[in-house]
Amino acid sequence: MSQSNSSAKVKLITLDPGHFHAALVQKTMLPDIDPQVYVYAPKGEDVQSHLDKITAYNERKDDPTHWKEEVYLGDDFFSKMISEKKGNVVVMAGNNIKKTEYIKRSIDAGFNVLGDKPMAIDKVHFGMLKDAFIVAARKRLILYDIMTERYEITNILQRELAMLPQVFGTLKQGTPQHPGVEMESIHYFYKYVSGSVLTRPAWFFDVEQEGEGLQDVGVHLVDLAQWMCFPDKIIDYKNDIQFNSATHWTSDVNLSQFKAITKQNFPAYLKKNIKHDTVLKVYANGEVNYKLFGVNVKLTAKWAYKAVAGGDSQYAILHGTKADLVVKQGATENYTPVLYIEPVKNDAVYESALMENLKSIQAKYPGVELKKEGRGWTVIIPEKYKEGHEAHFGMVTEKYLSYLKNYNMPKWEVPNMLAKYYTTTTALELAKKK
Repeated sequence: MSQSNSSAKVKLITLDPGHFHAALVQKTMLPDIDPQVYVYAPKGEDVQSHLDKITAYNERKDDPTHWKEEVYLGDDFFSKMISEKKGNVVVMAGNNIKKTEYIKRSIDAGFNVLGDKPMAIDKVHFGMLKDAFIVAARKRLILYDIMTERYEITNILQRELAMLPQVFGTLKQGTPQHPGVEMESIHYFYKYVSGSVLTRPAWFFDVEQEGEGLQDVGVHLVDLAQWMCFPDKIIDYKNDIQFNSATHWTSDVNLSQFKAITKQNFPAYLKKNIKHDTVLKVYANGEVNYKLFGVNVKLTAKWAYKAVAGGDSQYAILHGTKADLVVKQGATENYTPVLYIEPVKNDAVYESALMENLKSIQAKYPGVELKKEGRGWTVIIPEKYKEGHEAHFGMVTEKYLSYLKNYNMPKWEVPNMLAKYYTTTTALELAKKK
């Protein structure tokens, strides 16, 4: 089933979709993907919600898609998918307790896999994922996770600037108390997707099924720390990662909030996490403090019910010997990500070097400028580069298709995916012990 060196169109299979990311892979049509898509799932609200989103994309006024969904619903959906082999790439975004097993069995059966994060939420599933990568390599299959944050322009430019020694210097190792790298993301249960309020499945609030905050959305932070700070470098997770500490804590969701998001009451499997009959305690927040190649890194993932203003947000700072590179997304930034350069020594020599090095950034991203403000610079980014989170799914899919066609995924991708999930699943074990 390997698609390497093939000019044939990719035939997608969507397996048991339970997360809106499965639909976002199909928000735009790509020429290398056959419009016929095969869906295998158990009957229920999850798959219906997915199909409704695809229908909305097909029926929208501007740039409608033309997907043809062939749907099989039944308890034997997985064995049916294996036996029929109607597609060659399985897209997975749904209940995370099942996902790793789906990945392993799909790879064993000869399918390529494009999986939403997280691909493993605990140590047991991390072991299963390792085995899946071994089989994928032997069968020349592409197993890849959807890292949309690599396509966000402020993240890209933060990485580009960190690779310029005259601008950034070198990355500080820092200490556990004052890390060289600090990142924090805040997500919200109540949010809009493709213009509508998102209805989340009830299992999303069960960390045994969804995973805790750091093990789910925190995967993006671990990925960015690796990708930004050590570009193209292979990580050996057994030797290159050491842990300082990890912790986790709960977010409160009351019954009326839960009903607004899920359109239902608390299910029985959540009773163990409910206090005073009306408040659900969700272990949605987590923090890990660790060393990567000797650099101290602190990553924090948080969830709240609903944003006061704006949406999901991120803060990130890379501490360099010549400057700090900072992404903020608060009220001052109008709740959109803004990149700042904060030099250690702001003098004419540094400014001259910065302006000279800016040319290499502008060669790749024409229109990017710097605005001097206070003791540093704000990076001015043209609107054309700000595609938005939903558009990034198509960009990841295009990258995946190129790996599939040419079998040229960079050598660092697989070991660094393993390092990523080793980091998040080990952090969970440490947090629970604490």
